[in-house]
Amino acid sequence: MSTLEIRDLHVSVETKEGPKPILRGVDLTINSGETHAIMGPNGSGKSTLAYSIAGHPKYTITSGTVTLDGEDVLAMTVDERARAGMFLAMQYPVEVPGVSVSNFLRTAKTAIDGEAPALRTWVKDVKGAMENLRMDSSFAERSVNEGFSGGEKKRHEILQMELLKPSIAILDETDSGLDVDALRIVSEGVNRAKANTDVGVLLITHYTRILRYIKPDFVHVFVDGRIAEEGGPELADRLENEGYDRFLTGAATA
Repeated sequence: MSTLEIRDLHVSVETKEGPKPILRGVDLTINSGETHAIMGPNGSGKSTLAYSIAGHPKYTITSGTVTLDGEDVLAMTVDERARAGMFLAMQYPVEVPGVSVSNFLRTAKTAIDGEAPALRTWVKDVKGAMENLRMDSSFAERSVNEGFSGGEKKRHEILQMELLKPSIAILDETDSGLDVDALRIVSEGVNRAKANTDVGVLLITHYTRILRYIKPDFVHVFVDGRIAEEGGPELADRLENEGYDRFLTGAATA
């Protein structure tokens, strides 16, 4: 059982005009086995939350705390956060020329577990996970994300999630750029990982379409760097029908 706790988190980013506040006091708790959907319009701070938790140097934590099972996440280096059980599926996965997918995955697994996985078991696990994600076996020998389509990059992100078995997974707009078939396959991968490991999931998205496949336990509406409203799956249905206008109007008035 793992718990990620975010308390009164304030984050800024450096601009030409000086530091610009992005997150303005975020409180959120995610437990193992729970799926939390963060929804909101462009520029509301959703991705900033993801990358701040993961340790991106672009973002400055000005106040607040983030803990995983009581340990101070903000005091950890990025690799220490990964070894502690945190995982980030990026909105825009980067290409790594010259590093094969198979070497990347095995190196990451070894770094996180502290020892190399048994080769025979590992090869079987990788092959099975790739088959489930409808990834051709030839992908294992290709350079990481190089020449991959958007859908292939997102499948590779979920392949990592399934094999690395984090305790908390942050999925930053994993649905962006996916067609209907790829969205279903990626969603099945997330559900499979959750069923097999009881991972806690923080799912960041603009749209409700991925929530037809990945059922959230909690929905949080993000506006102007804060959580404006919280609820269950029914809140996502309301957003589908009404959009974000009532929240944006309220933020502008405030």
